[in-house]
Order: sequence, then C-alpha cells, then structure tokens
Amino acid sequence: MWKIAVIRTAWVITLSASCFTTSTFAQDYPSRPVRLLVGFPAGSSLDLAARIVSGKLTELLRQSIVVDNRPGAAGNIAAELAAHSRPDGYSLLFGANGALAINPALHEKLPFDSVRDFAPIGRIVETANVLVTNVAFPASNVEQLIAIAKAKPLLGGSSGLGSPGHLALALFNTMAGTKIEHIPYKGSNPALADLMSGTLQVAFATVATAAPLIQSHRLKPLAVAAAKRSALLPDLPTVSEAGLRGFEVSGWYALLAPAGTSTSIIRQLNRALIRLLAMPDARQNLTSLGLEISPSSPEELASFIKSEMAKWSKAVKLSGAKAN
Repeated sequence: MWKIAVIRTAWVITLSASCFTTSTFAQDYPSRPVRLLVGFPAGSSLDLAARIVSGKLTELLRQSIVVDNRPGAAGNIAAELAAHSRPDGYSLLFGANGALAINPALHEKLPFDSVRDFAPIGRIVETANVLVTNVAFPASNVEQLIAIAKAKPLLGGSSGLGSPGHLALALFNTMAGTKIEHIPYKGSNPALADLMSGTLQVAFATVATAAPLIQSHRLKPLAVAAAKRSALLPDLPTVSEAGLRGFEVSGWYALLAPAGTSTSIIRQLNRALIRLLAMPDARQNLTSLGLEISPSSPEELASFIKSEMAKWSKAVKLSGAKAN
C-alpha cells in the first residue's frame, strides 16, 4: 500500500508540474520572435496584407512577428513548412484559399493536409476578383463581352493553371456559354502586361492588383466577381448584377498554426487578431488593398476551410485543370 501511495503521489506531482509548465509557457507566449510564413513574394497582395497584420500583431503581442516569404508552387512551399514546424506558436502561416482550398483539388498528393495538419486561428479578409479587359477592347460591360466572345475567339489569361483567375474564367465560360481560351502565366504581372498590350482580351485579377491599373486607365473594368461590390471600386457592378446571376469567385486570407499548437496560444492569437481587425488604421490599410475585413473564430475558420475545399473541388473539376 505504501508503494502504491508513493507512486500515486509521484504521478500527481508530475502531472501538476506538467500543467504548471504548460500554463506558464502559454502565459509567457510569445517570449521570442514569431515567424509568419507567406507563400508569395514581397509586393504581392498577400504579402502586403501579411505585413500590415504582422506589424499590428507585433504591437499587440509586444514581440516581433517577422514575415518570412517562401514563394513557389502556388503557396504550397510555405504551407508545407508551416505544417511541419514545431507546434509551439513560433511558426505561423498567413494562408490563402489557393494553397489551402484549391491546390488539394489540383494535386493528387500534397505534402500537407489542409484540415489535419493545421490549427486554424482566424480568418482575416476576403479578396475580390475583377473582370478586366484591355482599354481598346470594344466591350464596356459583361453583356457585350459575352456577345463578342460568342462571335469570335478570345484569349483570357491568369496567374497560372488552377489559379482563382483560371477557375473564374472556366466558371464564366460555363455560365455564359462562351469559349474564351485560357492562357496560363507564371504570375499575375506578366498576364496583365499582355492584357494591356492587347495580346490577351480578358482576365480575372484581384482588385488589389488591378485597381491601380484601372485608376491609371491602363485596364478597363467590366465587373467585380464577388457577392457584393468592392469598396475600392464602388461604382463597378458585380458580375451577377451585370446579368450573369449567381456568379461569384472570391478568395480569402487566414492565420493558421501547425496542428497540435496549444489551445491557449490559439485563443491568445485569435483575440489579438480580432482586436487588430477592429483598429481603424489596420482596417483602412487592408481595405485600401481592396480587401474586405472578415474575422472569425478558430472553429468558424475550420468549418469554412472544409466548405471551401468542397466548393473549389467542384470548380477544379469543371475547369479540367490538373497540376503538372
């Protein structure tokens, strides 16, 4: 009996120490700089948003949140690094629908699982796409574009095979009954350069990327491919309003940690994120990029990612796209 009592006492002491250590660790978090992995290069809309968020999180958490750009494979490289990082809260992913919801449908096998390998923290913003043409193109609205596309061959570009721009074009062709040929590029900048030169006639681009070119009259906007109008282009109708009812292709950015990260750290980061997204200067900086503030709880984000994977899986099948 004495031996059993000693064993039980030792077990209680060990368990108590373990709980104390976990609690203390969570209270001290973060005690050193946190790495924020971004899957696209500096200057991209994702990167710009990540830097706004990291700057404000640095203020709120009183510890440096350092952006670590790991571009390549449509965001897969950064997602893989985050998924395989230690679940201690010091490596986070500034993720997007491309890597987390679209790529799983494009690739037969990925080095990460969007549901199993991540602990969602919170959604940050939603991103809208805009349907644009070169300034010399004769169409000035969606109805005219459809009529022209049915009468003669047109070329549409995107930032790559299976990108949101590609899938938006595939959905547009299906819903409008057009056959605009898709030309994939290695990034949105070369695609938009060819659009401005007249090599292409049409493209779907993010509002953040296209707005400066629209405002400088180097691209002509026809409609926003979202459920509601963009605050950055308030006079521009949605594609649905312009006649193609139900058309919507939107994206989103979110903050995630590796699976296994303690619930207390996830909650702490979510609280900081919610506070950040309520700050007037942070909201202004994000909306100036054409982004819509869209915070969530960790549970809401987890459910949202699953629904997005299902939605984009259907869109990928519709487009016939497959990753090389």
